[in-house]
Amino acid sequence: MKKIKRDTLIAGGYSLAINLLALLIIPAVILGLFSAVSRIPGAGNTFRKHINKADIPKEINIYVTATGETKSIAFEDYVTGVVASEMPSSFEEEALKAQAIAARTYSLSKVIRSGSNGFPEAHPQAPLCDDVHCQVYNSKETLAALKGDEWMKNGYTKVKKAVDSTRGQLMYFDGELVSQALFHSSSGGRTENSEDVFASTVPYLRSVDSPYEDEATHKNEQVTVSLLELASKLNGKYQDRYTGNFTANDIKIKSRTEGGTVAEFTVGSASYRGREIREALSLASATFDIASAGEYVTFTTNGYGHGVGMSQYGANGMAKKGYDYREILSHYYTGVVID
Repeated sequence: MKKIKRDTLIAGGYSLAINLLALLIIPAVILGLFSAVSRIPGAGNTFRKHINKADIPKEINIYVTATGETKSIAFEDYVTGVVASEMPSSFEEEALKAQAIAARTYSLSKVIRSGSNGFPEAHPQAPLCDDVHCQVYNSKETLAALKGDEWMKNGYTKVKKAVDSTRGQLMYFDGELVSQALFHSSSGGRTENSEDVFASTVPYLRSVDSPYEDEATHKNEQVTVSLLELASKLNGKYQDRYTGNFTANDIKIKSRTEGGTVAEFTVGSASYRGREIREALSLASATFDIASAGEYVTFTTNGYGHGVGMSQYGANGMAKKGYDYREILSHYYTGVVID
């Protein structure tokens, strides 16, 4: 398929490169140029390091949250189970390939970082678990029981094809394996900088436009709570702060991030991050607007998930527009190399 012009997507990359040239010292400028070049389809790069594909483990240990046991699973079977669990099989094949590489990269980075240990608090015997704490994974047998024979014949086969066609491919940034290949369902139109949601700044997790989310399922969703319920949930969850007495006029969005999510939100005398409001009220995302009426406030959200890294619906939209998996990954993970 003939590729369309990179229009709004590539503009974000050029803008980033220009800012780096203007603001950073010479070594950082070189890195910025490398990042911009690596986003061009087919561009080579001699600065990256490679993980020998022969060194990728054949099997990895997975902690099964339902039973508390640790199982040894073939690595590529695990990746297949993650893609089948995290992304609809109805998505475009290029989106499924992008998901496979993100899942493989994230998994291997955790295996390498954990060494002979697991995650100390959650699953000390295994580097990964099978739920949202890491990535959702279901075995082939579980998927068959959940989805049925017809899906296994069509959906599972499609997912496995996408995984097999990218076998061994990983994402690198600045010569190192990407350690935080984060993804989410939909962004509401623009992804988030990592530091605006989590604790640290990650150079490849930058806010970028995600314009092709037309088919995303979580749009303009509304949650209405009473002022009493809002106070109860916030004061109960965040006991280091207290709202005090407040009215609807004392509830305000004070600022937003570059990606559009709520950065600071005040209720009475207390201040919260948008992510904290999302967690306290179980909102679909921290990209929300508010409207007050009497003793009630309504939150209207767009997007689903934390908003950092690859938007899955955005990836599928890009695939439908003719972008391949390398272009999808290079857009959502700024400056990465896929090999």
